[in-house]
Amino acid sequence: MSIQTVLFDKPTGRGGPIQLAEAWARVPPPVDRQTEALLREEILDRLASQATTLVAHYYVDPVIQDLAERSGGCVADSLEMARFGRDCEADTLIVAGVRFMGETAKILSPEKRIFMPDTDANCSLDLGCDSEEFNAFCDQHPDRTVVVYANTSAAVKARADWVVTSSVGLEIVAHLHAQGKKILWAPDRHLGSYIQAQTGADMLLWQGSCLVHDEFKARELVQLKAELPSAMVLAHPESPADVLAHADFIGSTSQMLRAAKDFPTQQFIIATDQRLLHKMQQLTPNKQFIAAPTGGNGASCKSCAFCPWMSMNTLERIVGLLREPAPYAEIHVDHNIAQLAQQSLDRMLEFAANQQKQLSTQN
Repeated sequence: MSIQTVLFDKPTGRGGPIQLAEAWARVPPPVDRQTEALLREEILDRLASQATTLVAHYYVDPVIQDLAERSGGCVADSLEMARFGRDCEADTLIVAGVRFMGETAKILSPEKRIFMPDTDANCSLDLGCDSEEFNAFCDQHPDRTVVVYANTSAAVKARADWVVTSSVGLEIVAHLHAQGKKILWAPDRHLGSYIQAQTGADMLLWQGSCLVHDEFKARELVQLKAELPSAMVLAHPESPADVLAHADFIGSTSQMLRAAKDFPTQQFIIATDQRLLHKMQQLTPNKQFIAAPTGGNGASCKSCAFCPWMSMNTLERIVGLLREPAPYAEIHVDHNIAQLAQQSLDRMLEFAANQQKQLSTQN
């Protein structure tokens, strides 16, 4: 079955290059070590005294990742962040990540207060999938089951039959394909193409991409592999197909972490946001991790895979939230949208839980 694509290349009014530049402009310079230590200790003290839990993604500053774990929160991929936020006892969560992660936490825990260090921290996949255009796209294809990646707004999730993360997307599409379902997929075209190739499903793809993973270069990766012949390439499926073709392992952030730990290889080339390397190095300090190339010969930055919106999560902003949370820092989701989005999220979480039970039984 050949893959079908639909191209939406006009501005959506929700972002674009200006917003990208603004994101980088709002990333403050690093603080000195003494200031960082003071901020860390204040955050830990206030999290404990205010019964607030910090939930962080693997792509935020490593210092924030460590604080989340040290304080009893979690650092995880988007699927585990959603589960942890739902199941933890705290009445208030600070979500260090991008906006769709805060929205997902609020949808799954409507009774909790959800704050973010910067609610303008967004995602190129979310920005590239306007809900009104997406609804029109769905209306044109009523015969298809709508499957959307977690990196989307609550309004887009509300239109979906299923929400997936990169941890379970392939398995869910395979499950739907086995039932004879035709899929409408959004927004990441690279992840969608990878899943279609693996499953053979009939998939109509929205043409979005992650600005970080889209920059990995296959030719430069081949050159790096030639220089490091014993290295194993681990790649996120949001990467372009020609990059994935040279990967030894393809998986989500959590799956890449397990691969780095479990494979006996001592040297790895990593094609995802560079801040995942922090956790890899913590889990396997005796192994070497090299960032995959994002620039060609002559580029000023050969390996510069950093999400600008993730970089907007800073110690200073977390401290500001804990001292005096501003109203605009709290995440709210329209009740009707939240109810619809929760149905598609719950399907994913139930599927993932059942999958985990099956794996536990087999082991």
